[in-house]
Amino acid sequence: MNKLREIECFIAVVESGSFVKAAATLGISKTAISRYVADLEARLGTRLLQRTTRRLSLTEPGQRYVERCRQILAELDEADAMAGEQDGLPAGPLRINAPHTFGVLHLAPLWPTFLSQHPQVSLDITLSDRLVDIVEEGYDLAIRITRLPDSSLVHRRLAGTRLVLCASPGYLARHGTPKHPSELAHHETVGYSYFSHRREWRFDGPDGPVSVRTQARLIADNGDTCLAAGVSGAGILLQPAFLVQDALRDGQLVEFLPEYTQAETGIYVVYPSRKYLSAKVRALIDFLVEAFAMPGWRAIDRR
Repeated sequence: MNKLREIECFIAVVESGSFVKAAATLGISKTAISRYVADLEARLGTRLLQRTTRRLSLTEPGQRYVERCRQILAELDEADAMAGEQDGLPAGPLRINAPHTFGVLHLAPLWPTFLSQHPQVSLDITLSDRLVDIVEEGYDLAIRITRLPDSSLVHRRLAGTRLVLCASPGYLARHGTPKHPSELAHHETVGYSYFSHRREWRFDGPDGPVSVRTQARLIADNGDTCLAAGVSGAGILLQPAFLVQDALRDGQLVEFLPEYTQAETGIYVVYPSRKYLSAKVRALIDFLVEAFAMPGWRAIDRR
């Protein structure tokens, strides 16, 4: 039992960034938290945390240990949930990862409905454009926006979206509207860090494939940042329709060269395995598939 308590205290310190906050989270004293972490390090014979007067940081062994401990706690939660699912009802916590902008725009409105349908389930949602390792980091499932989902994961397609080439009216008035993708090489662009070819943009056009090396003066790892920069006139965007469609509708952005396209990007729910799929995971997957099948889902770009 002490081992489990040590792990809980250690993870609380890592996730909160301080012993004081961890103590408040767990409802015990700072002294107790410090003792549990010290006992853990003594038992393992290694330092897990570097402590200074200003901050805490993980050592290399600490980084490896915390990831494994998160998996262990997730498996314990899963065991509790399985016990609660003996009556066939979804129960227990679900850890979900999704891209930030998509999560805010299109997933956040869905969560209250799911929770009302499954009162014994709780949600722990992380929004990040970083490609997380859902197995190593202990997620039950993730939403991926990609052309080809990770072949090591099981996936179900929710919908699709196209990439849109666009810029603000002000930018186009100052620099002119490109008549061919090759002209993009001489324009300022706003790049997305996780785009597989973030500087080399590739298109299929009336005369076949076209590839152009762009000059991004601004690169960001978040779609909202790219959108705001594009609307403000920082450069040309190549972004998913679900991100830019409101700005296009409102005239803040203008699409051009629509005849030069890219392969449709899929929106998928991915999870580690079909084997022993818990009722709570199955319920969420089915809920998302049904939600995105609705005709009114506005992320489907109909031009």
